[in-house]
Amino acid sequence: MGFVAKDSGGGDFKKVPPGAYIGRCYSLIDLGTQLTSGQFGEKLQHKIRIGWELFGEDEQGNPLTVEVDGKQMPMTISKSYTVSLHEKAGLRKDLAAWRGRDFTDEEAKAFDVSKLLGAYCMVNATTSETNGKTYTNVAGLTPLPGALKNAKPAPVHEALIFDLDKPDMKVFNAFHEKLKDAIKKSPEWQRNAKQSSGFEDVHNDIPEDCPF
Repeated sequence: MGFVAKDSGGGDFKKVPPGAYIGRCYSLIDLGTQLTSGQFGEKLQHKIRIGWELFGEDEQGNPLTVEVDGKQMPMTISKSYTVSLHEKAGLRKDLAAWRGRDFTDEEAKAFDVSKLLGAYCMVNATTSETNGKTYTNVAGLTPLPGALKNAKPAPVHEALIFDLDKPDMKVFNAFHEKLKDAIKKSPEWQRNAKQSSGFEDVHNDIPEDCPF
């Protein structure tokens, strides 16, 4: 399964302003194995991109929406992760903060990330500047405050999932070119590109004691 994490040892773009917002996970994209570079050199890592639709207002009281095909839609934000639940992995740290507790050793053996789809949290967005360009980043995730758990905003964006184990080409073809190019570089794409299918098992049920 492309979404099972394990403890293995165009044009003008409206940016999300800094702040803490209600977020709903609406998008899970399997990026496949990607070549990354960092402090310890280059390595191949399996990556996924998690996306949230955001609900709230900016500092001026303007709703966090953007016009899409003539309709006002919630703004979205995403973050890429290595698919790992190692104790030092960024995915584990963010998911532990999101659910309000760390993973047990048994849970960390294999967690189906697709369970996140439809789950709500608070998304802390910050901005950074690189080479003269400003970027909005997901700085942290926390559980919804108790007062909001029974008053969550209704979903707006359609749930979107792309799994390279069973690629849905209709979903893939809707991606922007930069994202498609990144996925095409993965060995998983090269192995499975000729296969496509839909996704029938979408996890939208959220347990009362845990957001996913």
